Amino acid sequence: MLAFAANSLLCRMALLHTGIDSASFTTTRLAAGAVVLALIVRWRGSGPKPGGSWVSALALFVYAAAFSYAYVSLTTGAGALLLFGAVQATMIGHGLWRGERLSALQQLGLVIAFAGLVALLWPGLAAPPAEGSALMIGAGIAWGVYSLRGAGTSDPLSATAGNFLRAVPMAVLLSVVTLHRASFDATGVAYAVASGALASGIGYAIWYTALRQLRSTSAASVQLSVPVIAAVAGVLWLGEPLSLRLVLASAAVLGGVAAVLDIRSVRVAATRHRT
Repeated sequence: MLAFAANSLLCRMALLHTGIDSASFTTTRLAAGAVVLALIVRWRGSGPKPGGSWVSALALFVYAAAFSYAYVSLTTGAGALLLFGAVQATMIGHGLWRGERLSALQQLGLVIAFAGLVALLWPGLAAPPAEGSALMIGAGIAWGVYSLRGAGTSDPLSATAGNFLRAVPMAVLLSVVTLHRASFDATGVAYAVASGALASGIGYAIWYTALRQLRSTSAASVQLSVPVIAAVAGVLWLGEPLSLRLVLASAAVLGGVAAVLDIRSVRVAATRHRT
C-alpha cells in the first residue's frame, strides 16, 4: 500500500515540479518496471517465457496512461481517492456478479461510499477538475480489471513481468503520437524510474501474490489506507491544500468501503494460512 501511495506522490511531483510530460512519464515508468521485473524473474530462475497476457497488459497501460494525464490537474489526495474509489467499485462489483452477498450493513456502506464520491465530484469551487476526475476514474476501472485478472495467476511475478513488457510498446506508441508535446528532464525521468522500478514493478508483484489469498471484496478493502497516505504525503511534501470537502468525502468513501469488509472471512482466511 505504501508503494501504491508513492506512485501518486511521484507522479504528481514529476508533473508539477519537473519538465516531463505525461506520455514520457508513462513510458519511462512502464519501461523501468519491465526491466526490474525481468531481472527479478531471471534471478529467481523462472522459465524463459514471460507470463501475463495482452489483455492484462492493455489494462495496465490504460491505467498508467490515464493516471499520468489525470495528475496534471488533480491534487495527490483527490486523485488517490478517485482512483481507489473506482478500483474498489470495480472489484466489489465483480464480487457481487460472481455471487458474493453483502449484509445490510455492507450494502449501507456501499451507499455511503458512493454518496462520498458524488459529494467530492459535485460542481463547486472545491470540486476537482472534471477532465482529470474522469481520467482517474477510468484509470481506477482499468486497475480493477488488471487486479482481478491477476487473482487466479499461478505465477504472479512472471505474469506481472510479462504484462509490463507487453505494455511498453503501447506506451512507446503513445509517446510517438504525442511527440510534438514531448518534454523531459533528469529529475522527471528519475521520478518516473522510481515509480516504475520500485512503486510499480515490485509493488505489483507483491500485490499479485496477495490477491491469491483474498476475496474480491476483501482485496478492495485492503487498499483503504492508500488515499490517506497519499493525501498526507501531498500535504507534507507538496504543500497541497486539504479541503473540508476532500476530508468529508474521504471519510464517507473509506468508511463506507470499510463497512463492506467481511471481517469473519478475513479471519478464517488468516487462520487457514497460519495452519
